Amino acid sequence: MKITKSKVLKQKPDFSKLGFGKYFTDHMLVMEYENGAWNEPEIVPYASFPMAPATNVLHYAQSIFEGAKAYKNDEGKITVFRIDDNFVRMNNSAKRMCMPQFDAAVVKSALFELLKLESEWIPTRPGTALYIRPFMFANEEVLGVHASKKYVFCIILSPVGSYYAHGLEPTKILVEDELVRAFIGGTGEAKCSGNYACSLLGGEKANALGYDQALWLDGKEHKYVEEVGSMNIFFVIGDEVVTPQLVGSILPGITRKSCLEVLKKYGYKASERRISIEEVVKAYEDGTLKECFGTGTAAVISPVGVIGYKGKDMIVNGGKMGEITAFLYDKITGIQQEKYADEFGWVTQIN
Repeated sequence: MKITKSKVLKQKPDFSKLGFGKYFTDHMLVMEYENGAWNEPEIVPYASFPMAPATNVLHYAQSIFEGAKAYKNDEGKITVFRIDDNFVRMNNSAKRMCMPQFDAAVVKSALFELLKLESEWIPTRPGTALYIRPFMFANEEVLGVHASKKYVFCIILSPVGSYYAHGLEPTKILVEDELVRAFIGGTGEAKCSGNYACSLLGGEKANALGYDQALWLDGKEHKYVEEVGSMNIFFVIGDEVVTPQLVGSILPGITRKSCLEVLKKYGYKASERRISIEEVVKAYEDGTLKECFGTGTAAVISPVGVIGYKGKDMIVNGGKMGEITAFLYDKITGIQQEKYADEFGWVTQIN
């Protein structure tokens, strides 16, 4: 694999004031697809892509991405969390978006070289990580509604802190019961850029009313809970921890999957099923809605303290993080950062 090092290195940010997605490392991984095959990946200095006005992705939105994290332990060893799952999901997204799949083993090996090169960019303060953003886009220069014949695959890296400015303080979410994010049979289960574009208006509406995110309902009946703009969603109702079933319009989150595996291993009643917003309201009214939280790579676990619906706010667990939410956050981040033994085989050490 060819590695071209940057001649001028950037000044690193203050790792105690990172925020999310604001800073990028000195290098990136790039791989191009043309003539029916992927070229070898290369590591090159972080830079902009030249792009013609007729480039496919600007017109027909063939674009997918992923999100993962790398850490550095007390011994200076670099680890990654469930990266194989990310590449499996990315290839599934590529298939749905009529884009070429890639050899995950080749890409993973190249990513590990990139991480070793950028090891000094990995923050070690609690709650921080090096965010890994693989993405792929169509770059054939031609107009016409058909799949591109050329693509770029890239991985960029960003040292990050908390996804939300308020950290682990519970978020406020607003149920969006007019707009639709995804339909069964559409692209809802693919991690494609268009899904996020069509969720922005709902998020803006929620923000304007003082909420952090929109909670989406199903596209057909506007009845069943699906997911939040950037997270999967969980509810604790009575003694059951429930998350919406993957029916084809919901992203199969890797942190979601991790939560379910932890819950089942530790004896909790964890369910994947369709759950209506009216069931949530009823549980709130009868006092059985104990907790609510979102899950995703960026935030890991985000407690939800307020659910807004039809002009009323449901205050969950007194607006505070619940016991199960706290347990999952501690367990999963503890495994990621090697505070706890990796009972599930999720962590890969790369050096």
